[in-house]
Amino acid sequence: MNIQQIKAVYFIGAGGIGMSALVRYFLSRGFQVGGYDRTSTVLTQALEKEGAKLHYVDDVKQIEHTFLNPDDTLIVITPAIPADHTELNYFRNNRFTLMKRAQVLGMLTRSSRGLCVAGTHGKTTTSSMLAHLLHQSHVGCTAFLGGISQNYGTNLLLSDESPYTVIEADEFDRSFHWLTPYMSVITSTDPDHLDIYGTREAYLESFEHYSSLITPGGVLLLHTGLPITPRTQEDVRILTYGLESGDFHAEQIKTGNGSIQFDFCGPDVRIPQIDLGVPVRINIENAVAAIALAWMNGVTPEEIRSGMASFSGVERRFDFKIRTPEYAFLSDYAHHPEEIKNSILSIKDLYRDRKVTVIFQPHLYTRTRDLYPDFARSLSLADELILLDIYPAREQPIEGVSSRLIYDHLRADQPKQLCTKGELLDVLREKELEVVMVLGAGDIDNLCPAIEELLHTKFSV
Repeated sequence: MNIQQIKAVYFIGAGGIGMSALVRYFLSRGFQVGGYDRTSTVLTQALEKEGAKLHYVDDVKQIEHTFLNPDDTLIVITPAIPADHTELNYFRNNRFTLMKRAQVLGMLTRSSRGLCVAGTHGKTTTSSMLAHLLHQSHVGCTAFLGGISQNYGTNLLLSDESPYTVIEADEFDRSFHWLTPYMSVITSTDPDHLDIYGTREAYLESFEHYSSLITPGGVLLLHTGLPITPRTQEDVRILTYGLESGDFHAEQIKTGNGSIQFDFCGPDVRIPQIDLGVPVRINIENAVAAIALAWMNGVTPEEIRSGMASFSGVERRFDFKIRTPEYAFLSDYAHHPEEIKNSILSIKDLYRDRKVTVIFQPHLYTRTRDLYPDFARSLSLADELILLDIYPAREQPIEGVSSRLIYDHLRADQPKQLCTKGELLDVLREKELEVVMVLGAGDIDNLCPAIEELLHTKFSV
C-alpha cells in the first residue's frame, strides 16, 4: 500500500504521544481517522474534538464501517499493544496493511530533510527546542514531537513550504531504524529498554546502526564522550557538542535570579548572551544541540536568540505548575536513573537553599529490576523522597520486583517513605514542603492538578 491508496487510517493505541502526532497529521491531510485506546485522557479527548473517531473498549463491533475496507485502510500499531488484542488480530487476519508507528513516520518523512534527535535522554526537549527555533524563523519546519509543546499546545507542527522535518527518533523497539535522517543529534546512550535489547552492547550497537542511516552530505552531531563508534556513510560529517567542550559548546554561562544566560560557540560562529527560556542547567546542553542544527540549516543568530528566549518548554519536562522565589512545584518525565539524577541536580541548583521533595513513580517492572541500584543512587540526591508503586505500562508483574527494591538501597539517612497513589495527597498534607517535584513516565502526572490545588491551599500562593 502506498500513500495514494489510503483513504482511512485506524490507530491501535491512538492516545500515545507519538501515535497522536500521526493522528493529527492524517486529520490535517483530510483522511478519515479512527482508533482505539485503553483509556480516555485529556489528549484523546483533544483528538476527538479535532475529528478522530476513537473508542476505549477492545471490540471489533465498535469499529466504524469507514475503517473496515482492507483495500484503502491503513492500520497503525504501537509495539505496546499486546499480541492477544482482539482488534489487532482481526486486522491481521483480514488482509489489512499493518504498519508500526515508526514505519509510517519513516514513510511520511523520507522525501523531506529529516532533522532527527535520538538518545536515551533529552530527545523531547531538544527536538522541541529545534522545532521552535525553525518554526519561528524564516526557515520553518514540520515537526513530529514526543511531547506537547508549551509554545504551541500540540505535538505536531506543519509547514507546506519548508523542506525540513524535525523528528524525535525513538530507540524503543529499534523504531529509529525506520528513519532516513539528513542530520541527527545523539544526546546520550545510557542503556535502557533492556527488555528489548537484552544487553548494553546490543543497545549501543543499535545507535551505531542508526548512525549509518544518515544520508550522504548530512551531519551526525554527537554528545562528547559517548561510547559508540559511528558507522556513517561517506560524506557525512561527524561533529560533537557538550556543555563546555566539543565543536559546539557554551561559554560565559551565567546563572542567578531564576535565569541562565550563555554564549553559543561553534567552529565558525559565536552567538553571545542567549537567554534560556526554561532555565535549568541540563537545558544548556539541549540548547547547544538544538541551536547547532538550527544554525547549520539557515536560522540566523538573531532568530536563534529570540527563539531560545521565547521557548516555553514541553509538558512534563521541567513543567512548572507553581514557581515563586520561595516555593515551587513541577512535573518531569524523568524515568531513567541518569535522567532523574540530572533533574534533581538541576532543580537543586535552581533552589539551592530549599528542601527538594521528590515524588517518584517507577516505570516498568523490567526497568526497575535491571536498574534499581542506579535508581536508588539517583533518588538519594533528593532531600526527601516519596516512592510510589511501579507503573506497569505494557508489562505483567514480576515476582520479587517492587518499589521496595529501590527503597532498600536508598541513602540510610534520607527521609523517605513508600506510599500508594491513593495515599499521596494525605501524605503531602502532613509534610513541610518547599520544592515539590513529581518524576516518572507513568500516570502520576494525572495527580498534578490535585497536588497543585493542595499546595495552593497550603501556601496560599
